[in-house]
Amino acid sequence: MRYPDRAFSAVLELPSCRFGVIESGDVITELHFLAPDLPLKAPTTPLGERLAVQLAAYLADPGIQFDLPVRPQGTVFQRQVWAQICAIPTGRVRQYQAIAKDLGSVARAVGQACGANPLPLVVPCHRVVSATGIGGFANHTDGWLIQTKRWLLWHEGLLI
Repeated sequence: MRYPDRAFSAVLELPSCRFGVIESGDVITELHFLAPDLPLKAPTTPLGERLAVQLAAYLADPGIQFDLPVRPQGTVFQRQVWAQICAIPTGRVRQYQAIAKDLGSVARAVGQACGANPLPLVVPCHRVVSATGIGGFANHTDGWLIQTKRWLLWHEGLLI
C-alpha cells in the first residue's frame, strides 16, 4: 500500500505497522494504518506532535482516550456506525450484527462503514468483530492489517 499523493504531517511507529496523519487547517481529517516498511516521518505540525504524544500514551496504556480535534467525512449512516463504535469501551468488542440491529441495517453495511472509517484508533473500529472470529480490518481480511487488528485487540486485553 502506497500513498504518494498523501501529505502526511507525521508517520509514526506502531508495533505492527506505521500510522499516518493528514490534517486540514487545525483538525485531523484522516488517520491511516500504513505498511510497516514505510519510512517514519517526525511530526511537522503541533497537531501531529499532539497525536504522537497521545499515541505513545495509548501504547503505554490502552485505556487512554484520544482527545484530538477531528473532522471525519462520511455519510449519515457511516457517522451513525462510527458513533456506535466510539461507545465500545476499551477491552470490549461488539459484533457487526449487533451494531446493524441497533441501526436497523445489516452486518455487511456496518462492515463497509467500518472499512471507510477515516479515523482508526480515535474511532476504534478494531473493536468490531464478526460472529465467527476477528472479521476484517480496513477492507482487508489478511496480511499485516489483520495482524494489526489482532495486536490492537491483544493490547487492549482481548484474546480473539
